[in-house]
Amino acid sequence: MGWLTFLNPERLWVLLVVPLLIAIYVFLVLMKKKTGMRFTNTAILGQVVPKQSQWRRHLAVALSLAALVALSLAWARPNGIEMQPRERATVVMVIDISLSMQATDVKPSRLEAAKEAALNFVKALPPQYNVSVVGLAGNPSVRLPPTTDRYQAQQAIRSLKVQESTAVGESIYTALSALAQAPKGTDSSPAPGAIVMLSDGQNTAGRSPAQAAAEAKKQEVPIYTIAYGTENGYVDLDGKRERVPPDKTLLSGLSVATGGVTYTAENLDQLDRVYNNIRSEVGQTPVKKETTAIWAGYGLAFAVVAALAAVSLGARWP
Repeated sequence: MGWLTFLNPERLWVLLVVPLLIAIYVFLVLMKKKTGMRFTNTAILGQVVPKQSQWRRHLAVALSLAALVALSLAWARPNGIEMQPRERATVVMVIDISLSMQATDVKPSRLEAAKEAALNFVKALPPQYNVSVVGLAGNPSVRLPPTTDRYQAQQAIRSLKVQESTAVGESIYTALSALAQAPKGTDSSPAPGAIVMLSDGQNTAGRSPAQAAAEAKKQEVPIYTIAYGTENGYVDLDGKRERVPPDKTLLSGLSVATGGVTYTAENLDQLDRVYNNIRSEVGQTPVKKETTAIWAGYGLAFAVVAALAAVSLGARWP
């Protein structure tokens, strides 16, 4: 049970009793069948011994064993994982503004559709979150340092315009520098942060994306990537038509290396759904929580139902 840990795992030895009880029960059932075969006059036997429902008896035993398992787990003081809202966080939105974002396979263009989805994403973030905006091009820059001012964030997104080249690795370093500007906690600890990168192109300039991802991992900053656009996307540059399919392999590698999640989107509706998923990922954090009471409750519920099943076996209904 990788999702479940225990404060007193040494108490789990009691679970060894369960297979022993199952073996004893099976043995008794087989012995009863052999004993029953000695009586040839089943009509007389039916009058002497009340007929019992086989499935109800098996159900009662199974529920009793389930109660034992649940109570044993409760005794070992289990810890589960609970998703809790973050109190504060900083989200750096890295939006590709390279020339390939002029492609119109996503209407009205990749960049304009990306802006619209990013605006919706910013509006839906918890108000206490800081938002920063980085433009991903040959020379990435922080368009907006971390702030809770949603109007400024929306203005920064709307002002994005296409530029030449795509420096994916450099944009990650730029995003990390933006995170460093976020307000610290009362104990001077840095606020939890995440990078949300939307891109459609291959790295064409700057330092290695893999090197930048390693630095993000070192700082415990996950990168959520969105490979945006279709395989048939193209742009016309200097009179020549160039295909600009998204580099899914590169973006997926960045997410895997940093503990983030990678997505793909080929239209605005898909992009909106992706941002909704990312908002849930960024807005919650897994926290260990003792779940002894929950497992004890399971054990009690199984025990009550098992008792009712046992009572029904002995009752003579009219």
